[in-house]
Amino acid sequence: MKKFLLIFIGLGFLVFSPLQVFAQIQTPPPEERHEAKVLRIVEEGQVEAQVLEGSLKDKKVVTQKGGIIPTVGDKISITHIKNIDGSEQFYVADFIRLNSIYFLAIAFLIAVIVVGGIKGLSSFIGLIISFIVLIKYIIPKIVAGADPVFVAVSGSLMIMIATLYLAHGLSRRTTAAVLGTFFSLIITAVLASVFVSLSKLSGMASEQASFLSMFPGMQVNLKGILLGGIIIGALGVLDDITISQSACVFELKDANKSLGVKELWIRGLRIGREHIASLVNTLVLAYAGASLPLLLLFTLNGGEPLNVLLNREMIATEIVRTLVGSIGLVAAVPITTAIAAFMSNYANYKKINI
Repeated sequence: MKKFLLIFIGLGFLVFSPLQVFAQIQTPPPEERHEAKVLRIVEEGQVEAQVLEGSLKDKKVVTQKGGIIPTVGDKISITHIKNIDGSEQFYVADFIRLNSIYFLAIAFLIAVIVVGGIKGLSSFIGLIISFIVLIKYIIPKIVAGADPVFVAVSGSLMIMIATLYLAHGLSRRTTAAVLGTFFSLIITAVLASVFVSLSKLSGMASEQASFLSMFPGMQVNLKGILLGGIIIGALGVLDDITISQSACVFELKDANKSLGVKELWIRGLRIGREHIASLVNTLVLAYAGASLPLLLLFTLNGGEPLNVLLNREMIATEIVRTLVGSIGLVAAVPITTAIAAFMSNYANYKKINI
């Protein structure tokens, strides 16, 4: 009951929290779009489609293909434009992908519940809360002009508290992991601020950041957004290693009640070193995989010397992101181990009163 009470309290806080700030941006009205099904290929560059919903439902229209190449039977999104002279134009905007995404999400939920049971369901609810924090707090606050670093850290704390307690229950070992994640996240934020500044990174290395800088009526701190992204990205790996370290220390204490803080810290650190080796590699490969098209582009474009390639802001940004996150990850091991060793020795960690 306590776990589900925490779920409802957390959701209520996120939905009705006074921290929510919604951006006041003057944006152009959205284009009118409709879902349609391709009936036939009319000629090169045009297809006939039947509208499946909205005010034009069941209407057959001829659309320009645009930048995609649909085939008969594909479900597509079409843009409907009404010209000043009363004429209408239709363009293929994109494929409809949500059905396959919904199916994949359901498969993921089933797999998590079947394998993880109630803890798996709790973790999935924590994932939903993470998205709520991102959409209702982090993004609106940044768009409204708040400091991205502060927003990223505070939002990460909300995510961390909700997801860790939901997934692992209300216990001293979870609290030790929460504290270890918090201190490691602060270290990551400080390092990110220092080295982004020292490296003269502007935050405009990506195409998306360039679009943000040109968006009408929007004033954003691109350098701050880069810092916020580094912090939020590190959180996903930090909570994994902190909960593992905390669990290891408490299990060691359960197995041998005579172990003191120092002995628990030494033994827990030995376990943590093994964990670090795999997780750092995971973090590096994750960033490398996300940047693979960029790396291929530079490799194929003239074969620049390595020092010139690494000095480019797009590459340097990913290097700083990876190394800062990895240092925060390494720091989490001794910090969490020390907190868990202390709490397991001087507190009744099997129960917690709330």
